[in-house]
Amino acid sequence: MYLLGFDIGSSSIKAAIVDAETGATIGVVQHPDSEMAMTAVQPGWAEQSPESWWLCVCDATKKLLQKTEIKSDWIQGIGISYQMHGLVVVDKQQRPLRPSIIWCDSRAVEIGNQAFDEIGHERCLSHLLNSPGNFTASKLKWVQANEPSLYAKIDKFMLPGDYIAMRLTGEAMTTPSGLSEGTLWDFKENAVADLLLDYYGIDRSLVPQIAPTFSLQGELTAEAAEATGLRKGIPVAYRAGDQPNNALSLNALQPGEVAATGGTSGVVYGIVDKPVHDPQSRVNGFLHVNTGEQLRIGILLCINGAGSQYNWVRQHVAQSGLTYGEMERAATLIPVGSDELRIIPFGNGAERMLGNQDPGAHVSNLNFNRHTSAHLYRAALEGIAFSFVHGAGILKEMGMSVSVMRVGNDNLFQSAIFGQTISNLLGCTIEVVETTGAVGAAKAAGVATGAFGSVEEAMQQTSVLMRYAPTNTNGIYKNAFASWEAALNKLIR
Repeated sequence: MYLLGFDIGSSSIKAAIVDAETGATIGVVQHPDSEMAMTAVQPGWAEQSPESWWLCVCDATKKLLQKTEIKSDWIQGIGISYQMHGLVVVDKQQRPLRPSIIWCDSRAVEIGNQAFDEIGHERCLSHLLNSPGNFTASKLKWVQANEPSLYAKIDKFMLPGDYIAMRLTGEAMTTPSGLSEGTLWDFKENAVADLLLDYYGIDRSLVPQIAPTFSLQGELTAEAAEATGLRKGIPVAYRAGDQPNNALSLNALQPGEVAATGGTSGVVYGIVDKPVHDPQSRVNGFLHVNTGEQLRIGILLCINGAGSQYNWVRQHVAQSGLTYGEMERAATLIPVGSDELRIIPFGNGAERMLGNQDPGAHVSNLNFNRHTSAHLYRAALEGIAFSFVHGAGILKEMGMSVSVMRVGNDNLFQSAIFGQTISNLLGCTIEVVETTGAVGAAKAAGVATGAFGSVEEAMQQTSVLMRYAPTNTNGIYKNAFASWEAALNKLIR
């Protein structure tokens, strides 16, 4: 038997089939080949059509079945990973009333900031683990305030993954972990956050039925089966936001385990077993996917200035046509600390972990007689690695230890300079794992359908491709980081 997973991104939809007996990935596809359209009617807005996600899910599923030659009768469960913090609103006929306001849309920032001040910082942070900020609840309040006639037609609001699950099953549902992604879960009450709903004047009836993250959440309808090429009756058995799902995919499930990504932006997602928050609201806390009898919370730290910075260096500093591998080889000839050349990578907008300051990117100590392009390559990688370590310092302030960090086999963590720098400074082992979000979602679906006895069993077959372990560095990494952090502190204080 087999398991099917979807990853509903803002750029594309990924689909994967996994063998339920061996855990092996049978096939993965992406659709469309080019990025999905995103509409920005006004500056700071970002919207997508939920119907376009559904059509891409249908096309990706058919493509995957054709590629793998797996018969839909052999698929016993479906899991869904999705872009976090988005808002979809539907009427009583389950039709979208407007385009989805997606994760990177910033129109609700001031609404959330005002709620944070008026409800009270301590009350928000202790109950929600977050400022209401620009999350799903604040986006719904924006619709209420600015589109009242449309708001009056809303039957349910949901997250992007909830919408896709509804199209598959006809059931409007969400999960506690999903609600926490929208600042709609009260960690003290272990219930829907009425304190925020009441403040915003949002009726509790708009919240969909709540189901556990790993559970039988409906079966494919005849209509959905015809549209996707699947058989009627396959259960949807898992859904989660992309970052919690990424942590699950990387087998980061227990306190002290950390999942990280080093793409266009960087993410550090650490697991704790009790509600904690940062008084300065530099990180976010969400219910982790494996919360059950034992509480598990994911503390998420985002770094905007990550792979975007290194890509800029490749595009505008490196010789035309130079690959990342060639840049890495050149950078390995440069000593740790890049001969005192330092790069601050924050050139991709305001950084929440810096108190929403936007210091921009900076190159300092550049010496025309001493430094080469290879120095710039290494300093760029070190600067991003140092920003990860700086962010991990916030997690440590909150009492979170870092025993092991698991990362995907993509982007920045393919660089030994990058991975080894973080490993040495945090004193932790970094495991590079072969997986994707869609594969993790597929395996997760096997928990509720009985293919696996537990979440841990489902993820234990994760393949570790390589490890970075701390080495004896005689303090050279710590000295380089201290110089970099001192330069950063001059910019943000």
